[in-house]
Amino acid sequence: MDRRLLDLLACPICKAPLEYRRTRDELVCRPERLAYPVRDGIPVLLAAEARQMELAELDERP
Repeated sequence: MDRRLLDLLACPICKAPLEYRRTRDELVCRPERLAYPVRDGIPVLLAAEARQMELAELDERP
């Protein structure tokens, strides 16, 4: 994911910065514990498409 694009993106719910996780191809919002999918290189920043993360997943390295 392009670093410049990542710097512009924020969680649509709380406006926190997002962290890209290459292994699962998703963007993570730590405060909300949500992971937004990236499909074909396009971030899908819809709450309905996000998956709830477990606390242990937040500590994984991107």
